[in-house]
Amino acid sequence: MITSVLVANRGEIACRVFRTCRELGIRTVAVHSDADGDALHARVADAAVRLPGAAPADTYLRADLIVKAALAAGADAVHPGYGFLSENADFARAVGEAGLVWIGPPPEAIEAMASKTRAKKLMGLEPLTTVTADDLPVLVKAAAGGGGRGMRIVRELSCLDAEVTAARAEALSAFGDDEVFVEPYVEGGRHVEVQILADTYGTVWALGTRDCSLQRRHQKVIEEAPAPGLTPRLTADLCAMAVRAARAVEYVGAGTVEFLVADGRAHFLEMNTRLQVEHPVTEAVFGIDLVALQIRVAEGAALDGEPPRARGHAIEARLYAEDPARDWAPQTGTLHRLAVPDVRLDTGYTDGDSIGVHYDPMLAKAVAHAPTRAEAIRRLAGALARAEVHGPVTNRDLLVRSLRHEEFTAARMDTGFYERRLPELTGSAPDPHAPLAAALADAHGRSRFGGWRNLPSQPQVKRYLMAGEEHEVRYRHTRSGPVADGVRVLHTDARLVILEVDGVRRKFEVSRYGDQVYVGPTALTALPRFREPAADHAPGSLLAPMPGTVVRVADGLVVGAAVRAGEPLLWLEAMKMEHKITAPVTGTLSALHAAAGRQVEVGTLLAVVDDNAPR
Repeated sequence: MITSVLVANRGEIACRVFRTCRELGIRTVAVHSDADGDALHARVADAAVRLPGAAPADTYLRADLIVKAALAAGADAVHPGYGFLSENADFARAVGEAGLVWIGPPPEAIEAMASKTRAKKLMGLEPLTTVTADDLPVLVKAAAGGGGRGMRIVRELSCLDAEVTAARAEALSAFGDDEVFVEPYVEGGRHVEVQILADTYGTVWALGTRDCSLQRRHQKVIEEAPAPGLTPRLTADLCAMAVRAARAVEYVGAGTVEFLVADGRAHFLEMNTRLQVEHPVTEAVFGIDLVALQIRVAEGAALDGEPPRARGHAIEARLYAEDPARDWAPQTGTLHRLAVPDVRLDTGYTDGDSIGVHYDPMLAKAVAHAPTRAEAIRRLAGALARAEVHGPVTNRDLLVRSLRHEEFTAARMDTGFYERRLPELTGSAPDPHAPLAAALADAHGRSRFGGWRNLPSQPQVKRYLMAGEEHEVRYRHTRSGPVADGVRVLHTDARLVILEVDGVRRKFEVSRYGDQVYVGPTALTALPRFREPAADHAPGSLLAPMPGTVVRVADGLVVGAAVRAGEPLLWLEAMKMEHKITAPVTGTLSALHAAAGRQVEVGTLLAVVDDNAPR
């Protein structure tokens, strides 16, 4: 019987496994990099072991250190979570050879399926070995990876070599393996997968379907179970293929078989030999705990008869610290407040935690379950709309608009949803009355008398930055309270402002953290009374859009080189993803301050391109 589990992972998945372990009475052990020394998963575990290493991004890939940590902490089992070493057969073997229980499939099954190239051959499919213009578009994919890392769509043959190089570099950084392969890219398909669970006695459960079509950078954003709109025949075929794949490698434990569905046909993608990020929607629909079942199977228990019946519909949304309107740029900083009401919230963060640059930018997963799909959509969208997410920019507004978009509510979405819809999903204007509410709350908080003076006064003026634009607010203090043009002020205090706008009473909840102000979901920055001098940057300057590391500079790029607008000049790595930095204009490179390996902060000057256009 398992008594102590080390989770060879971090963040949300470590915290989620720990939760089930506590419910089962199992002791928990965390591992952490230096960057994660104060992370939530390290704080909530019964014991935590530091993994030494100079590069935090690589620390969780050190199988030898993790096995040593498990033995030192007295763990008798290891759960791999997802990502990092979760699909590494050598790690699974090392765990077993150390006398520890591996809560996952046999190493042989991992080897057969963890490499997408080998998995396709097992299913009778072959990757492309030669690519011609007739094959386009194609998809470059990391053989050992997942989560969208090491993946590129190629639509022009001239771009193939560069994208293969980029995919290799990203795959090596994320998985320690730079093998990639090329396969046809199916336009307009839906990403549908089947959750499986198998024991050591030959029983394999197919626990229904999930739709994970809403993706950015080939990484899932919104997932649901069951996948909507599939015919009973197609659903049965998908489940049968998933079971066949599991039996082909004598699979044990939880896993997922992924397909691309287009024109009523299913195309095998891969088998993930681990727990998926989106497993909570299956748990909600089937009323089970997949982590508890993983542990039971690892202890040698048999699955009882047929799988449970599915009930209702569940939808999960991934909350990321990123800016969808700026090419999904990851964001860092302090997460002051995270609260999503009335739904399941799986997270590796709590109020006051710092979001760094070394790991995936996912903050949390919000999951709603309801009798019908429409009710689940409404419940999740409403919870996210009411959520308090105070800190770096997130994709919260995008999630709400995506859930409410007619293409999603009608189940007509596919994997190209964000390519088509991103501008309309990120273009909505913030509440125009948010700056006034912020100013009134601030005035009340700074004076026990709400700022009233027994003398005539000039209007109070405050300035805020909201959605990239400056807003000036003017109001007056009177005996009966503050007044503002066109709005009746009904109540003010430091946390709540009530205004009557066009005859409608509206409440604004206000939170402040230094110069950062949140009025409901709207983020503002209080600006100083007097403007600071503008930063002196020449036109054509390329500034780092995020903190990260310069991983490489374009071949042959030197000062004096001619460049075209949109041409990639260098690549930054942040949160385990590569981000392309392109020339802002066509012209001549007049300065280059970036070099491979250099650490940069937001706003660091990387290069300057002089515009060749006549002035």
